Amino acid sequence: MLNSWSVALAVATALGFLAGLGVGGGSLLVLWLTLVLGMPHPQARIYNLLFFIPSAVIASLFRWHSGNLNLKKVLPGVLTGCLGAAAASLLGQSMDISLLKKLFGVLLLATGLRELCYKPKNK
Repeated sequence: MLNSWSVALAVATALGFLAGLGVGGGSLLVLWLTLVLGMPHPQARIYNLLFFIPSAVIASLFRWHSGNLNLKKVLPGVLTGCLGAAAASLLGQSMDISLLKKLFGVLLLATGLRELCYKPKNK
């Protein structure tokens, strides 16, 4: 039942919505694919990337169209982020998968704790 098209469509829609809000739908997608569907972690990372690219492009286009995206400020982060992603991908290929899973779990926990404890600075 969890492998049905209707469940996949519902999960993808919910995660796409969360990704559009900037919540991190891709991280949740990896958890869904590995923990619920039992997909191997390397394969789940590939699906995560294929899911994330169109979601990020669409959300960015909407934010740019509404005037909330300054390309001059964002472009350096995009370029260095791409370089970092390429370097981490190469590094991840040579790492033991169990260590990679643990590091990913620590990253998710740290991100969750940061979000729970975040207090905006008053200007």
